[in-house]
Amino acid sequence: MKVKTLRIISIFILCVFVLSGCTSNTPADNSSAGTGEKSSTTIVTSFYPLYIFTKNVAKGIQDVKVVNMTEPQTGCLHDYQLIPADMKTLEGADAFVINGAGMEAFMDKVLEQQEDLKVIEASKGIKLLKDENGEENAHVWVSISGAIQEVKNIAEGLAQADTKNAGAYKENAEAYVKLLEAQREKMHKELDTFKKKDIVTFHEAFPYFAEEFGLNIVSVIEREPGTDPSAGEIADLIETIKKTDCKVLFAEPQYSQKAAESIAKQTGAKVYLLDPVVTGEKDAPEDSYIKAMDENLKVLTEAFRQNQ
Repeated sequence: MKVKTLRIISIFILCVFVLSGCTSNTPADNSSAGTGEKSSTTIVTSFYPLYIFTKNVAKGIQDVKVVNMTEPQTGCLHDYQLIPADMKTLEGADAFVINGAGMEAFMDKVLEQQEDLKVIEASKGIKLLKDENGEENAHVWVSISGAIQEVKNIAEGLAQADTKNAGAYKENAEAYVKLLEAQREKMHKELDTFKKKDIVTFHEAFPYFAEEFGLNIVSVIEREPGTDPSAGEIADLIETIKKTDCKVLFAEPQYSQKAAESIAKQTGAKVYLLDPVVTGEKDAPEDSYIKAMDENLKVLTEAFRQNQ
């Protein structure tokens, strides 16, 4: 009896060791077993508008994460300098979505350090407008038509980079494009009724928007944000506004309106805020771009009704 009991106990102990060997106490990682491939995808975007577009394209897709490299209040990346945290973020990226068209001047530095990084240029194939000096304007997303093309480019790029979710990216993009098209139609319906649409803008963010909705940019207060116009430039601008009888000055919520307000006092014009959608909340919802455009429509409608 004792021998039988000892045999049962020995078998039990052996089973415990076998089961312990089959159970891991370490947490599971994100790699597919035996393949070495990541089961999750991290998409990094360069700044706010690309973040919103990409969030819509990747909406609801399991194990796909969208991260914005810069702070959502950074604004346009004209003179942006990379910081170590940015490079750290890009180290974990499966794809990097940028605006392109010269907006991200730091890309040479990025590619020097990460040669294999998959870069998706949202403005690819879009005809770029040029200023009076022949410099190309990168603010294509401010036009809804430009935003639509960027969304399509993002979806196409992500479909190539992450083939298993290709269908979902394209389906999401199609759904979002329909919403953008509806917003564009809504804005045309309102704005096309106004004959006089002369405006002065804060900086060179609105040429694509103006072209789309038939606005006439009489002059620009500052070619680049943060570069105060000289006394001579202000005098010329005031003269131009008086000659054209333009009563609508558009500043941007991201920047100081002091220059615009000073000019308004000397010309009788009124300052309104028009949003180029370059900043927003940290975890901005997917409808943020459309909401910003809807607010722009309200502002433009009010301005033009008072100045016909």
